[in-house]
Amino acid sequence: MRRRERYKHLLNLCADAVLLLMEAAMFAIVWYQLYVPSFPPEDQFWRRGNWAVIGIYAIVLFFFTRTFGGYRIGYLRITDIWLSQTLGLLFANVIEYFQICMIANDYVNVTPILVLTAGEIAVILPFVFAVRYFYVRLYPPRKMIVIYGEHSPDELISKINSRRDKYDVCAAASAFMGYEALYTRILEYEAVVLCDLPTGIRNKILKFCYDQNKRTYVTPKISDIIVTGTEKIHLFDTPLMLCRNQGLTIEQRFIKRAMDILFSLAAILISSPVLIVIALAIKLYDRGPVFYTQERLTRDREPFQIIKFRSTKVDSEEQGAQLAKKGDDRITPVGKLIRRTHLDELPQIFNILKGEMSFVGPRPERQAIAEKYEEVVPEFRFRLKVKAGLTGYAQVYGKYNTTPYDKLKLDLTYIENYSAWLDLKLMLMTVKVMFQKENTEGVDETQVTAIKKG
Repeated sequence: MRRRERYKHLLNLCADAVLLLMEAAMFAIVWYQLYVPSFPPEDQFWRRGNWAVIGIYAIVLFFFTRTFGGYRIGYLRITDIWLSQTLGLLFANVIEYFQICMIANDYVNVTPILVLTAGEIAVILPFVFAVRYFYVRLYPPRKMIVIYGEHSPDELISKINSRRDKYDVCAAASAFMGYEALYTRILEYEAVVLCDLPTGIRNKILKFCYDQNKRTYVTPKISDIIVTGTEKIHLFDTPLMLCRNQGLTIEQRFIKRAMDILFSLAAILISSPVLIVIALAIKLYDRGPVFYTQERLTRDREPFQIIKFRSTKVDSEEQGAQLAKKGDDRITPVGKLIRRTHLDELPQIFNILKGEMSFVGPRPERQAIAEKYEEVVPEFRFRLKVKAGLTGYAQVYGKYNTTPYDKLKLDLTYIENYSAWLDLKLMLMTVKVMFQKENTEGVDETQVTAIKKG
């Protein structure tokens, strides 16, 4: 098994390369057979020009597929891989169509691109299924042991066990049973999960696992995530890590604001027909107000009025504001549709244009709910070092009902690793999230906030 582990990434790489070459070959056939003959002789490329068009297509397709995670065949579920591959194809083929139009200096027939897209999608699913089939048999789920501290690891084990195709939690052991007994247990398994351990104990176990070449998964502490954003300083023979702890720099804020203005103006222009249709649907359903406003918190706890399409009944908050619940009967039929696709959030592009929000950042909370979260997790206020966002790290990698502590970790990961490219990636990934129902799942009926009652 250990010998086969060395070739795992090579298998993934070869499978990805074969799939990309197949897609590029299919595009080459469409290009040579359907588009090139339609150009006047004086506009047709020589051999290298045709290769350049095909090469650019392959690069664009690789970029979008990789951004959506479509090449993580050994990591994601088959449905996630197929969705990621499909979205990568759609984005790449739209861009390629407009590139062909620019080459032809005119609008060209879109049918060949549509046929190409359908053909590529038809090829992707059986290919991914076949690769995944052999991958799982070559690399079955790892036998894992969870080492936990004072708190029960049941919730984490439940999450890990939801991916039994990749992980197999066989045992759990308390970190307080003694190092000698613990090390003996660890050696019986292929991987170790360190769940919320005291720092001193965790570090000692981690070093043992490192020495024994044991794959180790660690649930990070808040301080661990803050350290990920440090600047490495090598002025002395002792390494230093600098934590600036100020959120974004002035240069990063300038770039982020410029991107927000540019993208919000473009979004308003492009989405205006959708905005009008949704507004009419809400108005015609019950004659109530189209928009719903509510005070939320953004950077430095500054309050602002967030704008959403109303998705609930007019009298839904007579008993006070509360989070959406599973099977919430306050949500209208129109509201269910726009919530499922996240289109109820679309009017927030006006909040972004005004500078109250950003396209990417921690989702804004109401002050009352934020204060309740801070009673349980005092560090929850750390999220407010940047502007609130329309989408964010916690929205892409978490769920609507993710616990405040986990949501904080995800948002801090974004803050400490911010870059303009990360913003672009999260905006693209948000498109994928819109097709994943589990990300919009509400809290339980007994919950007023996302804090789970023990």
